[in-house]
Amino acid sequence: MPDLALLLTVVAIVVLALLILWLSIRVVNRGDQLVVYRLGNTDDSLVKGPGLVLLIPFVDRPRRVNLREQFVEVPSQTAITKDNVTIPIDFLIYWRIVEPLKSVVNVQDFVGALTGVAKTNLRAVVGDFLLDDVLSKRDQINEVLRGKLDEITENWGGKITRVEIREITPPRDILDSMNRMLSAERTRRAVITESEGARQSAINVAEGQKQSEILKAEGERQAAILRAEGFSLALTRIFEAATAVDQKTMALQYLETLKALGAGPATKFVIPVEYTRLLQPFFEYLAPVQSGPAGGASGAPGTLAPSRVQGGPAASGRTPPRPPDPGSSTAGG
Repeated sequence: MPDLALLLTVVAIVVLALLILWLSIRVVNRGDQLVVYRLGNTDDSLVKGPGLVLLIPFVDRPRRVNLREQFVEVPSQTAITKDNVTIPIDFLIYWRIVEPLKSVVNVQDFVGALTGVAKTNLRAVVGDFLLDDVLSKRDQINEVLRGKLDEITENWGGKITRVEIREITPPRDILDSMNRMLSAERTRRAVITESEGARQSAINVAEGQKQSEILKAEGERQAAILRAEGFSLALTRIFEAATAVDQKTMALQYLETLKALGAGPATKFVIPVEYTRLLQPFFEYLAPVQSGPAGGASGAPGTLAPSRVQGGPAASGRTPPRPPDPGSSTAGG
């Protein structure tokens, strides 16, 4: 009997030792911490972990706090915009605990409290935006809402890392209006694009015509320069040829002209005075031929006397008649 009692005592002591050991030792994982209540009180020195933590059995009461980032889903909430449009919005909140002691002491249910303040602040933030801004400026709304929630949860030992609006569902009539506006905007852009294309096309055509006219004018200028140079060269050649012509050649040309005039039906001719001066050497050349070895029958019909050809004052012994007017002399046919 005594042996049995001793055995039961030993077993009880071992079980009690194991129970005390189990109550005294805690293993805290990385990313977690223990907030220890010792006789109902706690402070920063009683925040333990990670690793092996020793507790006083029946005196310390530990509470595990998760320090990893977590998220809470806020169900669809009805909010009214600045232009009095009612829209449902649901969003996600990402948060984590940065001060475990505050998260245990200052708030009982951190997630529930965060969800409540998120709903009320969402309505306040959305009420400062127009519907178009709510739909187009989600990042700005997310940042404003995150700042407000972070300021509130700072006393609870939490940190709001980001807020993400997941879905905004406008009413049916607003959707129809938005579709019509979108269609009108697309039509406007198409018209603007078409007009810009027509404008650019007209500019290109005008530029092409301008270049064409410039090239045409340049070509005409070059052609005019070449024609002028050719005309100048021709005049130079004519002048050079004219300076080499003597009076006899000119007299022969005048005789050819007289032959052409005589063949015409005209009965009166206007002969320049210079013509007689050009024919004077020609008459002097013909005078010896007309006198000949036969003694010079000066009165023979159809011949021209040398004394008349020469027409000098010594031959006639009389005062020479007054020369005709420089303009012209008239001969009858």
